[in-house]
Amino acid sequence: MPTLIFTPRYTDDSQALWKAAGALGWQVQRLTNWRVPDHMQDLDEPVLYGEALFGPTLAEQLGLRLLSPPEDWLVRLPMEYKLRTISLQTLGQARQLTQPAFIKPPNDKSFPADVYTGATLPAEYDDDMAVLVSDVVTWEKEFRCFILQRKLITYSIYSRFGDVQRDTDFASSADEDQALIAFMSSLLADERVDLPEACVVDAGMLSTGAWACVEQNAAWGAGIYGCDPARVLEVLRHASVRI
Repeated sequence: MPTLIFTPRYTDDSQALWKAAGALGWQVQRLTNWRVPDHMQDLDEPVLYGEALFGPTLAEQLGLRLLSPPEDWLVRLPMEYKLRTISLQTLGQARQLTQPAFIKPPNDKSFPADVYTGATLPAEYDDDMAVLVSDVVTWEKEFRCFILQRKLITYSIYSRFGDVQRDTDFASSADEDQALIAFMSSLLADERVDLPEACVVDAGMLSTGAWACVEQNAAWGAGIYGCDPARVLEVLRHASVRI
């Protein structure tokens, strides 16, 4: 029987997943600090959900390897699925940019993903830090997709012109759902697209009307927005591997 393990930080997502896990008969444990107690280190099937900053440390204590995207995943993604130029650079290289670019850390939120010039990048981070540097585009709508074994398990719209789902009623239309499913079906069927067994892929429609991939995220630390919590648990169950 799986045991769903949460960090000490309470969120709406963790509460929704807690209820779904209970309904499925899973055990649920919430840590009281950032150390896994001895009695939890020999669980039959631990399933971790929490913040990217602390996830790897907790996973090591649980004997788990977390599935996370390579830093250059978006760089290597075929152009027809991203529709913009993206490069992996050091922060030092990005500091030399004179034109605005969308810049973000690849797999964490060390500093906010945003449009920067080199001069406006945060000064407190080392120059050797890796960052993704992208053409500036405008997303009309963005969807969160939980993926298991290259199949779309659950999804929800989470942003319209930058307004996130938690701020507004964001039900997607049948036409939007159909367009998303068509795009994701093409991406997931393409063997050139490297994906782990369990992950999150964000996709959306640009202001031009074309669909593209926003990014890949690790499922074990991704917000669920309006996705079905029980279906999310199906993905989380495979988002870490026993070492």
